[in-house]
Amino acid sequence: MNEEILINVTPREVRAALVENGVLQEVYIERARRRGLISNIYKAKVSRVLPGMQAAFLEIGLERTAFLHAGDIYRDPVHQETVDGELDTDRQQPDIQALVREGDELLVQVVKDPIGTKGARLTTFVTIPSRYLVFMPHGRGIGVSARIEDEAERTRLREIFDSVPEAEGGGFIVRTAAEGASMDALRADMIFLRRLWDVISENARKASPRQPVHEDLPLALRILRDLLGPGIETVRVDDARTCERMRNFASMFVPELADKIEEYSAARPIFDLYGVEDEITRALERTVQLKSGGYLVIEQTEAMTTVDVNTGGFVGHRNLEETIFKTNLEAAQAIARQIRLRNLGGIIIIDFIDMDLVDHRYQVLQALEKALAADHARNKITEVSALGLVEMTRKRTRESLEHVLCRACPTCEGRGSVKTPETVCYEIFREVIRQTRQFEFQELLVLAHPEVLELIVDEESASLAELEERTGRPIRLQSEAHYAQDNFDVVPI
Repeated sequence: MNEEILINVTPREVRAALVENGVLQEVYIERARRRGLISNIYKAKVSRVLPGMQAAFLEIGLERTAFLHAGDIYRDPVHQETVDGELDTDRQQPDIQALVREGDELLVQVVKDPIGTKGARLTTFVTIPSRYLVFMPHGRGIGVSARIEDEAERTRLREIFDSVPEAEGGGFIVRTAAEGASMDALRADMIFLRRLWDVISENARKASPRQPVHEDLPLALRILRDLLGPGIETVRVDDARTCERMRNFASMFVPELADKIEEYSAARPIFDLYGVEDEITRALERTVQLKSGGYLVIEQTEAMTTVDVNTGGFVGHRNLEETIFKTNLEAAQAIARQIRLRNLGGIIIIDFIDMDLVDHRYQVLQALEKALAADHARNKITEVSALGLVEMTRKRTRESLEHVLCRACPTCEGRGSVKTPETVCYEIFREVIRQTRQFEFQELLVLAHPEVLELIVDEESASLAELEERTGRPIRLQSEAHYAQDNFDVVPI
């Protein structure tokens, strides 16, 4: 698999694109005004404790208070990270009021950015990532990434930790990038992480409440830490200073891969390569066309995301069942890519076209799982339900591509529809009658969108004349092109 990373740098925005075999798979965007907060560590102050939710709201210096659940509060060694890096959730959790009180100061880490109207999600189980490892100061034991499937390699990595003294105290998770890494490289990461934790602890001791203690790397360097591996052919950067900074970072932490970073200086914009810019634009649309002629309809709401699969213009060559099966197989690949590209998270409901054969349903589900195997975000897929739906969840830590690049339409406020001119016309008539009953005036002035007034003059002129006769006052119409279609004013004069 040929993978490339393209990085576009402008004064206030950095964008990174992961391209596999010439096809855009993921996009990361960081803006100076809205930098992500994930992995940042703060000294927080508890502002409210909610026993009914077993949670607390904490002030960390942001506009909205952040959320901390009782299960994310470090208590004692029996609740620390276990051998596989999973939390011990079998024990009964104590009451939130026994853990924190209003005014308490805590060292917390952001695990989920503020999304929509919700504040950031916090934890006191601090984790500090490096190239090969994740250090858990309050954890214990060694966990190995499930993506390292070779059992011999998993055993080798565990034996390394058993033989070095730096592994004692705290817990470590071995990242996928550590596959094949030498003992010296892993040991260097351990030393680096422990020193960094000492610095963070000292900063936390000196910091005042609501202050940041440690911030994660900027996007360009974070991409190198998290994505750069043997599978990446090249990293192209269109900014000389950023490229030099990335090379220095790579030389320090992954010297064997530093040569893969190159400056892109061609006249053609870097995101025009492989049509990345066009792909980002298409990722904001509701409809995704399939090569066969079928299409997807993706609807993103606050509660969940729904994906509907349709055959469209694809008629097949053999029979209906075979046509449906091939459309669903192609859709499974496209859905997996769109989920990564759009960074969809939370609950996702996929409505494949109904399949009668059990074997076809199984193959489509397998195709979806295989296509999502390369996803860096954790996901879980259920079996096809009795209604023919596939339900899945995907870990949501940062806002989706649509929420980063777009905002709700100021006219429809995110509803996706506006009132028809006819509806607005009748609302105006009702408002005229209401004004007549409440106020004394010589005439009424109606200000509305041109299309609404055109309907009143052409098709509802008789109704307007009847209304003037009923009120005994003239009604004057004034076109306002800057009004939204469903906005109007009725002004007594």
